[in-house]
Amino acid sequence: MIETRAPGKLFIAGEYAVVEPGQPAVLIAVDRCITVRLTESEGAGRIHSSEYGQAPVVWRREDDGGHIIVDERPFDYVLSAISTVEELRSGRGASPRYFDLEISSELNDSDGRKFGLGSSAAVTVATIAALDEFYRLGLTLTERFKLAVLATIAISTKASGGDLAASTFGGWIRYSSPDRAALHAHREAHGVVSAMSCPEWAGCSARRVTPPSSLDLLVGWTGSPASTEHLVTRVHTPAPERHRPLKSFAAESHTLVDDLVAAFDADDAEASLATIRSVRALLRRLSDSTGSLIETEALHDLCEIAETHGAAAKPSGAGGGDCGIALARTQPEARTEAHTILSGWKAAGIRPLDLGAHREEGEIDEF
Repeated sequence: MIETRAPGKLFIAGEYAVVEPGQPAVLIAVDRCITVRLTESEGAGRIHSSEYGQAPVVWRREDDGGHIIVDERPFDYVLSAISTVEELRSGRGASPRYFDLEISSELNDSDGRKFGLGSSAAVTVATIAALDEFYRLGLTLTERFKLAVLATIAISTKASGGDLAASTFGGWIRYSSPDRAALHAHREAHGVVSAMSCPEWAGCSARRVTPPSSLDLLVGWTGSPASTEHLVTRVHTPAPERHRPLKSFAAESHTLVDDLVAAFDADDAEASLATIRSVRALLRRLSDSTGSLIETEALHDLCEIAETHGAAAKPSGAGGGDCGIALARTQPEARTEAHTILSGWKAAGIRPLDLGAHREEGEIDEF
C-alpha cells in the first residue's frame, strides 16, 4: 500500500487578484491534510471516499489503456488527476496498471462540513503524489504541482493554482499564477507531456516566505460554507446593473502583497499587521464596488473582535463565509489578548481552528 498526504491551505493576502496571470498572493499550507491510500487492483479501479457516499466510484480503461472510463462520472478532481497522470504515464512509455484509492480528510468537521481549507486542491495533490510513487515516475515537486494545475484547469480555468502550490510545497509561500486558459488550450492541442514545459507557464512562480517570529496565526471558522468559483466569477464579471470592479484593485493588491512579503522577510511585525489591515480594507472596497458580499456579518465580527485586541484580521480566500485569519503578537504580555480573541470568537458563534503551518516539503524548482 502507498499512502500520501497533502495539506489544506489558507490565503493570507492577494485573493481575487491572484486569478489574473502574474498577480501574486501569500498563502500558508495548514497542518490538516487529506490522505490517499493506494493499493494495486485488477480489472477495474475503485475510489472510496465519503465524498461519493457509501458506494465506490468504479473506473476502467479503454482498449488502448490510455483513457479512463468512469461509471456515472462525477465532475471530480480526483478523476481528473488520475487521467492527467495516466496521460503522462502513457507518454513516458510506462505500462498501465489498475489501483484502488481510499480517501480520508481532516479538512471537514465531524458532520462532513468543509472548513474551506482547499480540499479539492489537497486531494488532487495527494492523488498525484500517490500515482507518482506507484508508477515510479520520479517527479519533482514542481512537476507534481504542474500536473495538479493541468488536472484542475481541465475542470475550471478560473482556479488560480495557489491552493495547489500550498498543498504541494507546504509552509508559507508567495505565489503567482500562469495564464490557465492558454495552458489548458496548449494541453488540449499538444497533450500533457508538452504542456509540462510549454511557454504558457510564464508568470507562474512560488517562493518561500517566513512570517515574523513575534506573530501567531489565529484562524476562525464561521460555519457558513462559501463557493469560491461563484464569488470570483461574480467579482470579475459583474452584471450590467452592478458597479464595475474597482479598477485599481489588481495593482493595489500586488503592492500590498509585495509589502507583506517585504515585512515578513524583514521580520517586521508592525509592518505585517499594518499591511494585513490594508488588505482587509482593499477587499471591503472591492466588495462595495461589485456588490459582492466578501466580508459577511460573521467575518466582520471575527475581524472586529481581533482588531479590538490589537491583532490584524481579514477574510481568508474568497470570503462570503468559511474562514477568517488574524495575526496576533506572541510576546508574553500579548498571550492574554490572543486568548481573549479566541474567547470572543466563540461567544460570537465563530469556531477557532487549531491550525499551524504544515512543514515545508523541499526545494521549489524554477518554473
